[in-house]
Amino acid sequence: MAETAYVPFADQPAARPVRLIVRRVRPTPGSQLALLTLYDYHAFITDRDGETLVLEADHRRHAEVENAIRDLKYGVGRNHLRSGRFGANGAWLAVQLIAHNLARWTSRIALGETLVTTKTLRRRLFGLVGRLTRSARRWTLHLPARWPWAVSWTTALARLRALPLTA
Repeated sequence: MAETAYVPFADQPAARPVRLIVRRVRPTPGSQLALLTLYDYHAFITDRDGETLVLEADHRRHAEVENAIRDLKYGVGRNHLRSGRFGANGAWLAVQLIAHNLARWTSRIALGETLVTTKTLRRRLFGLVGRLTRSARRWTLHLPARWPWAVSWTTALARLRALPLTA
């Protein structure tokens, strides 16, 4: 971890000093970056006071929030409001937030993962092309033979079915 003081646009009257904080980490084994470099560097600029480690941990926490905002924009269509009317856009936003929360819930409970985007869930789980048949008063879902996410889908379904029902 390294830190230095910096004054961007020092010739401007409203120039304020900031801190540049850089964290050096070893790349994840097997990642593409691990082939080319010994270390990966994560840098950010802040004007907040406090200990470097606390600020860096807070910065990483904010990165998770930004991932959720990105997922809202591009996963459930938050970047396009459908109407020119305020009330209609408010209703559309509420529906998008419900869809986003259901996707997060599905990701966390059914898959046991937290970093899966809504777009990935839609591609792997929700966009299932299967055949539903009924025989002897029983429904059966036939999944595609070589579908790469069949195990994930059946595991997710089993986890959701195992949830206790509340009144």
